[in-house]
Amino acid sequence: MRTTEIIAVAVPPRRPFYRHLYVQVLAAILAGVLVGHFASATGEALKPVGDAFIKLVKMVIAPVIFLTIVTGIAGMRDLGTVGRVAAKAFAYFLFFSTLALIVGLIVANLVQPGAGLNIDPATLDASKVSDYAAKAHDTTLTGFLLAIIPDTFLAAVSEGNLLQVLFVSVLFGIALAMIGERGRHVFDLLEDLSIAFFKLVSIVMKAAPIGAFGAMAFTIGKYGVGSLANLAELVATFYLTSLLFVLVVLGSAARLAGFSIFKLIAYLKAELLLVLGTSSSESALPALIEKMERAGCPKTIVGLVVPTGYSFNLDGTNIYMTLAALFIAQACNIELTLGQQVLLLGVAMISSKGAAGVTGAGFITLAATLSIVPSIPVAGIALILGIDRFMSECRSLTNFIGNAVATVIVSRWESALDRPQFEAALAGLLPPVEELPEGVVSA
Repeated sequence: MRTTEIIAVAVPPRRPFYRHLYVQVLAAILAGVLVGHFASATGEALKPVGDAFIKLVKMVIAPVIFLTIVTGIAGMRDLGTVGRVAAKAFAYFLFFSTLALIVGLIVANLVQPGAGLNIDPATLDASKVSDYAAKAHDTTLTGFLLAIIPDTFLAAVSEGNLLQVLFVSVLFGIALAMIGERGRHVFDLLEDLSIAFFKLVSIVMKAAPIGAFGAMAFTIGKYGVGSLANLAELVATFYLTSLLFVLVVLGSAARLAGFSIFKLIAYLKAELLLVLGTSSSESALPALIEKMERAGCPKTIVGLVVPTGYSFNLDGTNIYMTLAALFIAQACNIELTLGQQVLLLGVAMISSKGAAGVTGAGFITLAATLSIVPSIPVAGIALILGIDRFMSECRSLTNFIGNAVATVIVSRWESALDRPQFEAALAGLLPPVEELPEGVVSA
């Protein structure tokens, strides 16, 4: 595997504040809120602007993930190391995903956000959620497993199905590692391609403020801030629960691993604002891969943990699913026994897998969960349809932070984290990507 030059850590020259991406995205979000609130028709009309940016990001996601995973696995050479890293990553995912589901259940039982609404299930308008319910019924376990296998090798990348890209990338990476030196030229070519694609990502990210502006203007223009009023308790409960999960649960895990969750969040602030503006953690996936590598996490581990985490480590989605399911039950005066709640948790644990960070995926997954748990009417998701877009932002933020923490912790477990580089990154001492000399990659 080729080595890359590491730049000596030095305090970068101060740039004008308006050149920082996080400042531009924050200003764009605020502008989008104002346009959506005071000119709702204009805000709704700006939906294609946000959609266009999401499409730009999706355009590069599949090849970036493919190149990152393949070069990561092939670069390890030792397939035993690949298996060990994968096993540690999935152990982490399983533990924290289950914990997120349990936290959602506990908070829903304690706060009872749906109590007192007294909704008659017979009066729920199932037509509003018919599309989601139809997709949910298609999400069987057998269908889910078969859908992981693409029709052709190239179809996985061309269609952008995240799980299919993961599948073919892992297989190809293992094959490339097994042929050893005979695949050296292919490996070098893929590494060079990855540099070009990450440069393409940096070009695409310059449009992030425009995309965040359009997406936020549409959200506020269509649904309005007032749409939060009727279900404010559920929204507030979900946001506070997610915040506590990040700061207490993930914060404790981070402290045990020797770093501060607050410093990691500050390091990723630009990407988090982008996720907030677009309501999709997928929009910042390529940037997360790049920034975790710059922060001292090995490329081999980043390539395995981040993409798989986007399908299997969805803490925000898991909190949302159990919290929203119990909210619907409470609103309809349906008393769930402990056994029924355990069943709900088990079903949610399975159905949440594969709900990669796409806007609306959490809502479809909730419908899939309820369709298997007969005690709660699927039509009940109509109660939260109007506010799901606002909750999607919190889901995506929590998912994003969870995957960043997972990457650092797995790197620590492997004793592969470049500690000086990591501390320099969290302290803001690394030069911006655009200021690196030509041909130099920051580790």
